[in-house]
Amino acid sequence: MNSHNNLVIMAGGVGSRFWPMSTPECPKQFIDVMGCGRTFLQLTFDRFKGEIDPQNVWVVTSQAYADIVKNQLPEIPEENILLEPCRRNTAPCIAYVSWRIKKKDPKANLVITPSDHLVMNTDEFRRVIRAALDFTSQTDAIVTLGMHPTRPETGYGYIQADLAHASMRNREIYRVDTFREKPDLATAKKYVSRAEFFWNSGIFIWNVETIVQALRHYEPEVSKIFEDMLPFLGTADEQRVVNERLPQCKSISIDYAVMEKAEEIFVYPADFGWSDVGTWGSLITLADKDADGNAAIGPRIELHDTSNCIIHTSEERRVVIQGLDGYIVAEKGDTLLICKLSEEQRIKEFSA
Repeated sequence: MNSHNNLVIMAGGVGSRFWPMSTPECPKQFIDVMGCGRTFLQLTFDRFKGEIDPQNVWVVTSQAYADIVKNQLPEIPEENILLEPCRRNTAPCIAYVSWRIKKKDPKANLVITPSDHLVMNTDEFRRVIRAALDFTSQTDAIVTLGMHPTRPETGYGYIQADLAHASMRNREIYRVDTFREKPDLATAKKYVSRAEFFWNSGIFIWNVETIVQALRHYEPEVSKIFEDMLPFLGTADEQRVVNERLPQCKSISIDYAVMEKAEEIFVYPADFGWSDVGTWGSLITLADKDADGNAAIGPRIELHDTSNCIIHTSEERRVVIQGLDGYIVAEKGDTLLICKLSEEQRIKEFSA
């Protein structure tokens, strides 16, 4: 393992799309959605084992989730859990951890990843990560991982690559032409039919000096806040100062702040079974299913005359379902959800 390689896991989200399994008190990244005994946060950490030293793993999360992260990732140093007093989107999050790491290791090489995505082929994932880290350790490039699209997905952003010009250092890496926002269905179908379009995974690789300089150039107001905090980072006063100054940052994503403006942007097209598992509908496509298309995740589930359903239970009670087609059945604590898969967008209103 290269001692300069660092992993940053962004784990501050409060999404409740997997309600009642996920709640604002314990959102998606901290629950075992797949029924495998590991939460999404733990699975994210696991897939980097052997590639990045646990001492170089950082988690940026909300102060409300500090104890959950400590309990789920006891392998990493407690001082590597950075706590945000409020949500300010991904650019301030990345700025905070980048200045913090830069103070410790000015030669650091970073992987930035969300905490709530799924990767099926971890061997291929690790190969791509190794190659991307090697690439950014030798250049001032910013690399994002682009996923080969398998369907006309309207819930993802897209990256358009210049496939005519591969990098001389790695022939699998290409310059980015443009970033495209989440499209409508007709546009998504066009993207899928063209080889140069990839899903934007939200996984970034760069060296710490590259991202710090990019933030200084494209978001000077945000970067100045963290420049001023630099003397306090890594000291006993860090949390107090962060609590005072981070709320002064504007809320802006790293895509808008840097990725859509910088020149040395590259995409590494990859295929390792990636999904952000953002909905119950996406979960049913990934989970193991029976002959009737049902995905049953839980200890005591019995199905009769039932098809195309996702059933997720966490308690020991017996669950018997008869006669459903195309439903979500999810149980947690004192709440039971039964909802048509075709209407799962209404779950947000149910959880309020």
